[in-house]
Amino acid sequence: MKKVLIFTLVALIMAFSAFGATNYLTILHVNDTHGHAWRFSPYGNPDIGGFSAISTLVDQIKAEVRQNGGEVLFLHAGDVNTGVPESDQLDAAPDIVALNMLGLDVFTLGNHEFDKSREVLDKQMALAKFPMISANIYNSKDENPVTPYVIKDLNGLKVALYGLTTEETAILEPIYLGDWRFEDAVKVSENLIPKLEEEADIIVALTHLGYEENDSPGRTTSNELAQAVEGIDVIVDGHSHTLFEEAPVYGDTILVQAGDWGKYLGRLDLVIVDGKVVSHKWQAIPINFKQGVKDSEGNTVYVCPDGEIAQDPKVLATMNYFYELGSEKLNEKIGETKINLDGERNDVRSKDTNLTNLIADGMIWKTDADIALQNGGGVRASIKPGEISYRDVLTVLPFGNTTYVMNLTGKEVMDLLEYVVSVPAGKGAFGHFGGLTFVYENNEIKDVMVGKESLDLNKTYKFVTNNYVAMGGDGYAVLAKIANGYDTGFVDADVMREYIIHLGTIEGYDGSQRMVKK
Repeated sequence: MKKVLIFTLVALIMAFSAFGATNYLTILHVNDTHGHAWRFSPYGNPDIGGFSAISTLVDQIKAEVRQNGGEVLFLHAGDVNTGVPESDQLDAAPDIVALNMLGLDVFTLGNHEFDKSREVLDKQMALAKFPMISANIYNSKDENPVTPYVIKDLNGLKVALYGLTTEETAILEPIYLGDWRFEDAVKVSENLIPKLEEEADIIVALTHLGYEENDSPGRTTSNELAQAVEGIDVIVDGHSHTLFEEAPVYGDTILVQAGDWGKYLGRLDLVIVDGKVVSHKWQAIPINFKQGVKDSEGNTVYVCPDGEIAQDPKVLATMNYFYELGSEKLNEKIGETKINLDGERNDVRSKDTNLTNLIADGMIWKTDADIALQNGGGVRASIKPGEISYRDVLTVLPFGNTTYVMNLTGKEVMDLLEYVVSVPAGKGAFGHFGGLTFVYENNEIKDVMVGKESLDLNKTYKFVTNNYVAMGGDGYAVLAKIANGYDTGFVDADVMREYIIHLGTIEGYDGSQRMVKK
C-alpha cells in the first residue's frame, strides 16, 4: 500500500517539476466517525478502522509527503458524536483526545455535534486542540458564535478553510440550539469567498452537507454548493456517509467524501501552480479491510491483502483506557434473543421491523400509553441472536433521548399521520408505531386502528414518543405545537433495557407493517 501512495505523489511532482511557483499539498480526511474511536468488526471483516491504525497511516503519509517537499492537512468533516456506547457515555472525549494525538488540523461541526447540551459542546471545544468551525451558524445578535474559518500558512502556501453545517440541523437536532440558527450555505459562501480570496491562495470548504439528490427545501448539498459557487478549490464533505470511487469535479471544484466510521482515510494530492490547482489524485484508503481465505485445515481466516496497518501504541493505550471506563456495566446481560432484531439503516428508514416494533411497544409498556411513535433515524443498529447487553441497547438507541408523553385528540392523530405518510422512504423521520395501525392507499389514510378499535376523532389518546420528535425533531412540527405534553425523564435506552428484561428470552417478535402503503 505504501509504495502505491509514494508513487502517486512522486508522479505528480515529476510531472510538474518544470513549473515555477509550484506547491504540493496533500489533504487527509475522515467524516462521520460517530464514536468509532476503536477498531470494530462488521460481519466478515474483523478489526477494521480505529484511530490507532489511522494514526499510523497518517504519520506514514506525512513523512512521505514532507520528504518529497509537500505539505499535509488532516481534516474531519463532522459528526464525531453518537454511535458507540463507550464514546457516547463519555461525550466523545475518547474521539477528541485521539484526534488531538493524530494532529488533526481542523474540524467542522456536524449536525450530531448538537445531540447534547451546549455545555457538552463547550467542553468538547475546550478539549480539542484543533479549531471546530462553521461559517453558517449565527446567533440572535447575527454573529458567528463559533469560528467561521481559519487560514493555514503552509511554508508560504496560504490555505483558507471555512466550515459549513447542514441547514437541516435545525430540523434534525432542534432541542439544544437555543438562539443559534443555520444560514443558507450558498449565500454564506458567496459572501465569504471574496474575503478569503484576499487572504489565501487556496480555498477549502470543510462541509457537513451531504452528497446526494436533494428533495429537502431549505437545505444545500455539497454537490449543489460546488455547482452554485465559484472560487472553491476543494470541498471536503460529510453527512451522507458517501464513499466515492472517484472524486467528482464541478468546474474548478474538487469534491471528496470518505464513507463513515473511520473505515477509510481519504487522501487528496494536489499540485498547485501560482495559486491554482492544476492536477489532483484522490483515493479512499481502507483501514485494515480483510478478505476471508481458507487455511490448510479448511478454516476461514481473514487477512489484509496489502498488509495490516499497525496500531499506534500510544493511541491504542489511550483508547484502551477510555474503553474500560464503564465497560463492566455495559457488558451486563439483560436478556437474550433467538432471532435477529433488525435495525439496519435502510430498513428502519423504509419499513417496520421487529426491532422498531419492539421499541415502540416498550414505550407503551413503560408509560401505559395508547399510541407510541419511534422515528427510524433514531434506531442505529441491529441486535444479533444471542445474549443482549446494555451495550447492545445503547448501540441501537445512542442519543440519550427521553420518553415524552402528551394527549392527542383523534383529529391530532390524523394530522400526525398526514405528516408521517409524506415522509419518503430513506429519511430518518420515517415513522414506526406501537398501538396503532393504518392503511395509506390512493392518497387516503384509512382503516386507522388504535388497539382493536377504530380511531375516534373526538376521543383523546395518550401518546408517547421521544423528546427529540416531540419537540419537532425530524420535521415533526405537528407535535411541537401541542403544549400539553410532559417529559417523563425515562431515557429511551433504559426503557428498552427494562422492556427486554421484562421479555426475558425473545423467541420471536412481530415485525409486520403497522403502516401499510398500497
